[in-house]
Amino acid sequence: MTRQFTIVKAHRWKGIIITLFVFLSLLVLNGCTTRLTDFTIISTKNIDLSRGADFKRGDNRVEGEDLKHIIILFPTGMPSPKEAADKAIESTPGAVALLDGVLEHEWFYVPYVYGYSTYRIKGTPLIDPKLLKSNSKTENK
Repeated sequence: MTRQFTIVKAHRWKGIIITLFVFLSLLVLNGCTTRLTDFTIISTKNIDLSRGADFKRGDNRVEGEDLKHIIILFPTGMPSPKEAADKAIESTPGAVALLDGVLEHEWFYVPYVYGYSTYRIKGTPLIDPKLLKSNSKTENK
């Protein structure tokens, strides 16, 4: 073997090792967001649909999230899409449901170090004016 051939061979291995390192780093530090569903209307509250004509559509979109951490190998709990929906609905006074939204699940994990798992829901609040009035009366007392 000539010296030039040895240098080329060493250089090729260096490239392979760097490529392998980058690939493994991306594999270890991966995360994933999955769109679970799109919805027209969703609620975790009891709604009197006979009064549906009175409901008002909110002006802005709201978001709710239920996040749980994974420390080393131990999760701090299980995230729940219901909890995420509750947080989004309760973020707007008088809201009873979400309209035209999306539910996503996201996770990230670095093995034996840290990770998280979360459900995130986004939508436009559906507001019951009767609840809005009753909430403002109880706050004024």
